Order: sequence, then C-alpha cells, then structure tokens
Amino acid sequence: MIKALDSDNFVDSVFCSYEARVQSVERLLETARNVFDHFDNSLLDVRHEYDEISEQLRDNLAKNGSLRKKDFDTMMQAVSADQEQRGREVRDLSRKYLDEQAQLIQELRRRFRDFTGALAKGEVGKVTECHRAITDLFKRQQQCSDDVVTRLNESRQEQQQTAGMLRGLLAKGRELRIQDLKATLGEFKRQRGQRQVQQGERREEVQGMLREFRAQRVEAEQDRRAQAASRQKGDGDNETCHS
Repeated sequence: MIKALDSDNFVDSVFCSYEARVQSVERLLETARNVFDHFDNSLLDVRHEYDEISEQLRDNLAKNGSLRKKDFDTMMQAVSADQEQRGREVRDLSRKYLDEQAQLIQELRRRFRDFTGALAKGEVGKVTECHRAITDLFKRQQQCSDDVVTRLNESRQEQQQTAGMLRGLLAKGRELRIQDLKATLGEFKRQRGQRQVQQGERREEVQGMLREFRAQRVEAEQDRRAQAASRQKGDGDNETCHS
C-alpha cells in the first residue's frame, strides 16, 4: 500500500481521474445555466398564452351574460398569482442551485489538493478521510441535481395542467357558463393544495441536506485551519530546537 502511495504515476493517475470528474460537474453546471435560461423563457411563453386565453374567456363570458369582466378578473386572481409565484420559484431555484454548485466545485478542488498531497506523502489516514469527503460531495451534487430536475419537471407538468384546463373552457365557446369556470377553478385549487403539501415535504428534505452540507464545509474549514496551525507550531518548535 505504502509503495503504491509513493508512486508518482499512481498519484498522477488518481488526480487525473478526480479532475475529470470535477470537469464533468463544471460542464453540468454550464448546461444547467442554459436549461434555466430556456425554462425561464418557456415560462414567459406560457404566461403570454395564459393572458391570451384569459382575455378570450373574459370576453366570451361577458358576451353571453354569464359574468362581468371585473368579476372574472377577481375569480381568476388565484390562477394569476400562481403563475407569478411559479416564475419566482424557478428563478430562485436556479440562483440557489447555481450558487451551491459553484461552492461545491471549489470544495471539491480543495479536497482534491489535500487528497493528492496526502497520497504523495503516504498519509493513509488522511487519504481515507479525504476520499470519504470527496465521495460524499459527489453524492450531494447528484442529490441536488436530481431535486432540481424533479422540480422543473413538476413545474412543467403544472403549466400543462393549467393550460389544459383553460383550453377546455375556451373550447366551450358560446356555451361557456360561470358554472364551468367555478368547477375548473375548484379543481385548480384542489390540485394546487396537493402540490403545496408535496413541495413542503420535499423542501424540508432538501433544506436538511443543504444544512448538513454547509455544516460539513464549516467542519472541513476548521480542520484545515487546525492542521495549518499545527504545522506552524511544529515549524516553530523545530526552529527552537535548532537554536
């Protein structure tokens, strides 16, 4: 084992392997930026479609005498607010995810430096510690990515459901009545309540994961400072002995 640890070729091989994984995370981060930009644009498109359909529904209900335009706007406030909130959530999600991933990459690179340094010196205990930390960082990166993908997919499905409900109302044309609108809004409210419960549960899981990740970063920084202080003290003691 020690012989392997003393091998420059082995150290280089391990470093290159980890470096390749870090670069893959960096590429994923760049892809994520593009995905968020595209998704934000798609939200704007959906918002435009929503406004157009709402305008037609308002006119249809007003023309057949079922509902005044002002009353229609009041009844649709919940759907409009949901559209606005969804856009804010996606933008907030993208910002937090990109920030966390950038910090994770920095932490990975620091851990890699510690790992290869310990590997070259034959410090088996530190090698094991760093390897465990690096593995955990990759695991957390995957968990964060999986959560983001899940939330984006759910948001897309919610958009499609809302748009489908409104199109269904629009398809009724002159036959559209206020009872149809009330029934659709009732279904929208029911589905939104279910989503809020599910999102709250998942949000708590993610927050717990992020708290653990931040605590690990703090602990790692404390360990690094303690090691640096120990080395500095050792150098001072050596100078005292020599003098």
